[in-house]
Amino acid sequence: MYVMELRSIKQRFDIIGENPALDRALEIAVQVAGTDLSVLITGESGVGKEVIPQIIHVNSPRKHNQYIAVNCGAIPEGTIDSELFGHEKGSFTGAFETRKGYFEVADGGTLFLDEVAELPLSTQVRLLRVIQSGEFIKVGSSKVQKTNVRVIAATNVNLPRAIEHGKFREDLFYRLNTVPILVPSLRERPGDIHLLFKKFALDFADKYMMPAIRLTPDAVDMLQGYRWPGNVRQLKSIAEQISVIEHNRLIDSQILKKYLPKDAPSRLPVRTEGHGADYLTDRDIIFKILYQLRQEVEELKQRVTGTEPIHPNPRISSNKEISSNIEETTIVDYEPEPDEEPSSDGYASSASNQESQLSIQKVNEDLIRRALEKHNGKRKLAAIELGISERTLYRKIKELNLDL
Repeated sequence: MYVMELRSIKQRFDIIGENPALDRALEIAVQVAGTDLSVLITGESGVGKEVIPQIIHVNSPRKHNQYIAVNCGAIPEGTIDSELFGHEKGSFTGAFETRKGYFEVADGGTLFLDEVAELPLSTQVRLLRVIQSGEFIKVGSSKVQKTNVRVIAATNVNLPRAIEHGKFREDLFYRLNTVPILVPSLRERPGDIHLLFKKFALDFADKYMMPAIRLTPDAVDMLQGYRWPGNVRQLKSIAEQISVIEHNRLIDSQILKKYLPKDAPSRLPVRTEGHGADYLTDRDIIFKILYQLRQEVEELKQRVTGTEPIHPNPRISSNKEISSNIEETTIVDYEPEPDEEPSSDGYASSASNQESQLSIQKVNEDLIRRALEKHNGKRKLAAIELGISERTLYRKIKELNLDL
């Protein structure tokens, strides 16, 4: 896409930023606009996924017809079929008249299904049919109707994981994911954060008829260093809070700090990436904490006995580091020393060590598989994710005899 055309799109839809990943998402949106291909937009909550279907619609041959955006997560499960496909009079309690659904109303236009992962499985079956054949049946009717609707869906949920758990249909995923578009998170766009903040500050200054707030250099650094779990939506909210509450129009880091919620890992948003990436689970976090506790026990044993650690592991981070870097995965290298002294209960000690070693081996295997699946088998990227060298990853794969 030409630079001028990209700038025109940004100006028209009030998009701020020069990040390459963001530009790529906009380019794909314009490229597929002239087709009827289904599009699946992924990205964390608050990144601005809703602007992509608007760009697609206004650049498509359907631009003069209806564009309807539906938040699937905001509609009760009992009425979602009626909302999407319509219903006949008397088909259920409260159906006092025949009603058209969104697929009928949007005929010839575009239907944007936000939070599509929230749809019940029964509705997913209906959705798959209408995308494949353009046919649907109203609730309480036996008559098949036709519609010509371009479907664009969005989600902040990891759909491959939802498929594994039986929460989302695999055939529907592939039908929706004909063209995937990933909208980057705000923390992946550090150079855009201050630009967005200044834009929001000017907007609120105009809205509330007051001078715009400005940031000192140290406040800019703090702004760009924050993780922004709520992404652009959170940044805009904080800009508005500061604009309204603070009398001082020059904001330093001490003032800004009061408005930034503590960046706790447990509050991080769901990571959703393209190509079926996985995200950090509670199980992964528990594994890391268990590793840390094990290392602390070994260090305590050294201090008491003055002996060398049984399985030193310099890669294990401190509790503080685990809290701030919880997304990094650690591989435990447990190799007991050959001359280790047996305990008084030699058999029990040997069995315990063997059980422990087998347990850690299973954990390592599990984490390696997860990392490789996340990066589509690319071992270099998997090694970076695990916090080990590529050479070490190859060695671990060979040692664990993984069939990858």
